[in-house]
Amino acid sequence: MTKFRDRREGGVLLADKLTHYAKSSDTIVLGLPRGGVPVAYEVAKKLDLPLDVFVVRKLGLPSHPELAMGAIATGNVRVLNQEVVQYLAIPDTVLDAVTAKEKEELQRRELAYRGHNKAPKIKGKTVILVDDGVATGSSMQAAVRALRQQSPKRIIIAVPTASPCSCHELGKEADEVIALIKPIDFQAVGQYYEEFSQTTDQEVIDLLKMKIESHK
Repeated sequence: MTKFRDRREGGVLLADKLTHYAKSSDTIVLGLPRGGVPVAYEVAKKLDLPLDVFVVRKLGLPSHPELAMGAIATGNVRVLNQEVVQYLAIPDTVLDAVTAKEKEELQRRELAYRGHNKAPKIKGKTVILVDDGVATGSSMQAAVRALRQQSPKRIIIAVPTASPCSCHELGKEADEVIALIKPIDFQAVGQYYEEFSQTTDQEVIDLLKMKIESHK
């Protein structure tokens, strides 16, 4: 396979690689919003596991937002892409300004997705951390480091597609990295999906609600 039809197909196929975690009482699936949640929903649905979100925000360069200077995650974790920061000589004032802006958005999303409900406890649990793909890996790295602070048993990164280089680096952070498509000439996550429209906040909320209802 060279392309997925959409995020949901990516999730269904990803679940096939994780069947040994099906119905495990100490395993939870966490999707990175927004694009990772439709993938995570299918994984959690097929494996009959609880689903929640773990919010991470990319720190985009102001003049080129798609270029990641790093990422932040719940728990006041900030991971910087030192190669980009040093090569472009990005000053601390720019980093701090972008961090402050993205922190506000991170808090807004957490409130929108979870309301005033508490985040799930993951101490001693196996966490399957899902996104729709990994390019630079800074967002996923921030998520793993933030989750480590909560003492999970294991962290498994599971994505439909990723760059080989990022998989190698993330393998130093997570206990296991699973990616279905790892092209040597990887450029962007979207090129490995036929349909890759932006996931909305409402879609994330609806998918979480559907999974909660089905897991009761």
